[in-house]
Amino acid sequence: MQVIWTIEKGFANDIMAAIPEPKPAYNTVLTIVRILEKKGFVGFNIYGKAHQYFPLIAKEDYSKKLLSGMVKSYFNNSFRNLISAFADGENLTLKDLEELKKIINE
Repeated sequence: MQVIWTIEKGFANDIMAAIPEPKPAYNTVLTIVRILEKKGFVGFNIYGKAHQYFPLIAKEDYSKKLLSGMVKSYFNNSFRNLISAFADGENLTLKDLEELKKIINE
């Protein structure tokens, strides 16, 4: 999705060109794009045999959806569990904790 947001619209070759090295196989990229299309994240226009791909979802909306899915799948649908796991795994400073508190209060 990062590449598709960057190029905004593009054919498979445009997507491949925008991917940094080491590049995955062409078929792998097309498989991922097709999966994203089936999930409703990517759309396409057909020009002959070529498909021009474009994002159907904004980066912010995608991030929220991805995070919500992760919270549901891995943290028993609890943001508290997510933050607790994050806090336990990281050495958060007092400043970090204060920033998290500010975000939560907003």
